[in-house]
Amino acid sequence: MIKALSIAASGMEAQQLNMDVIANNLANVNTTGFKKSRADFQDLLYQTIRNAGGTSSTGTEVPTGIQIGLGTRTAAVQKIFTPGDIIQTGNELDLAIEGDGFFQVQLPNGETVYTRAGALKKDSTGRLVTSDGYPVIPEITIPENATRVAIHEDGTVEAFLDGSSAGSQIGQLELATFSNPAGLFSIGRNLLKETPASGAPTTGIPGELGLGTISQGYLEGSNVSVMEEMVAMIAGQRAYEINSKAIKTADEMLQMTNNLA
Repeated sequence: MIKALSIAASGMEAQQLNMDVIANNLANVNTTGFKKSRADFQDLLYQTIRNAGGTSSTGTEVPTGIQIGLGTRTAAVQKIFTPGDIIQTGNELDLAIEGDGFFQVQLPNGETVYTRAGALKKDSTGRLVTSDGYPVIPEITIPENATRVAIHEDGTVEAFLDGSSAGSQIGQLELATFSNPAGLFSIGRNLLKETPASGAPTTGIPGELGLGTISQGYLEGSNVSVMEEMVAMIAGQRAYEINSKAIKTADEMLQMTNNLA
């Protein structure tokens, strides 16, 4: 009887975490380059009362055993790196990656981090930076007298200076990929850090090594599907509800046992 209480409680805790993950997905449905997460669960240890394949008291082989599961736990919360919708913005500094690559960004402490959010800006010195002011790597500075910037599929950046009809190359963006992007560590602000699980980054020019190409004037939206999350939320709510009913039923059975005394 006590087992049922703890087993159902583990189910409620799991569904509570599942709901947290779904809520975060829905909260970021309009976040540029956001990748949704999914909670994975696994069953806990089993109490084995009789092993399958053992010998019964009459000498026959036991075809099935008796094992009582002790609940569930969260095994992982995995990021799903399916592509998001590509949205046309017309802004010359909005960039979308059509492929598996990541933009490289430098933090103030010199550390390199990675992002799919290509809503770049120009700071006071002309550098291409993220919305938080972190410069992209390799660093690219747009001249003050540039009237237009063209960023090609291969990451080549050209500036059209005032009074000139021809563009001048001022740099080239590079992208990075990982053998296991699900192993990247999220630090917020649309940024991801390399970890031993993600593997070391492979960097290169867009269009090579499966890095993907760059589209200027577009942004990659979140890959969250509101409909899928709503269905998952309803299923999680029902699972939470049925686990709470299991606790209530186990409690009522305990009360019945107490009343016998």
